[in-house]
Amino acid sequence: MGAWPPGGPVAGARVFKPLAAEWRAVAPASRQRFVAEREPEPVPVKRIERRLTGFLAGRPGPVTAMVKDLTTGRLYRYHRGERLITASTAKVQILMALLLDTPWRELPGSVRHDADLMIRYSDNHAADRLWLRIGGAPGFTKAGQRYGLRHTRGVPGDCLDLYCWGITETSAEDQVRLMAALVSGRSPLPAADRDKVLKLMSGVVRGQDWGISAAACKGDRVALKNGWLRRVSTGRWAVVSAGLVRGGGHDYAVAVLTEGSAEVGQGIATVEGVATRIMKSFRACTRIR
Repeated sequence: MGAWPPGGPVAGARVFKPLAAEWRAVAPASRQRFVAEREPEPVPVKRIERRLTGFLAGRPGPVTAMVKDLTTGRLYRYHRGERLITASTAKVQILMALLLDTPWRELPGSVRHDADLMIRYSDNHAADRLWLRIGGAPGFTKAGQRYGLRHTRGVPGDCLDLYCWGITETSAEDQVRLMAALVSGRSPLPAADRDKVLKLMSGVVRGQDWGISAAACKGDRVALKNGWLRRVSTGRWAVVSAGLVRGGGHDYAVAVLTEGSAEVGQGIATVEGVATRIMKSFRACTRIR
């Protein structure tokens, strides 16, 4: 879950260039009028499930995913009842918990540096320090509740897999809720702090920018956080990707969680394959790699 697992980046992993353009909390006025006048088309659930069933056949472990078009409200859930671990995607919630107590502009320089290391480089030691700063599991859970999370609670005490925040069980739905809170005017987090989190998530280092970015169209803005954790108990990998894709006047909150892969690369391929196959029914530009 630190910088990158031994062996370096997976060959062929997608790399995107972060874009500096600002994220806005609401859609343009023209888009708002369009949404008000026309009901969105229903999501073709059966078609998506046929794609996913074929793609996941023979792949190990459970998978859960959700995509929500935050502009129209269209959404799709896959294996909604599944609860899997966050791995390093929990680091976004750690930062959002921190900012509920102290605005970014008031944080000491060392804490800001830890936040940058934690999100852009997935540094585990920085995450540990900020985990303690927010009050550990109770602070993490309380913040999640303020963001509307229903299935995500911090793990207290000493953990078998070393990083308690990394083995937090969550749902794809909760991860989408957390991402939506970064672009919503109703979020408990002020706009300036939301923008800072999005800026960090838009600037993850090369080699860690795989995942839901595989479902982005040319010219889209992508903000994400990925996680990868090898379970001590099984030797298998949990690989997770959650974030936001903005393009064509729409904001999409996307989360894909997997467990049971024998190798990190296998998990990444599963995450990206699921994301592209779902998004294909939301956006005509998406192509399966």
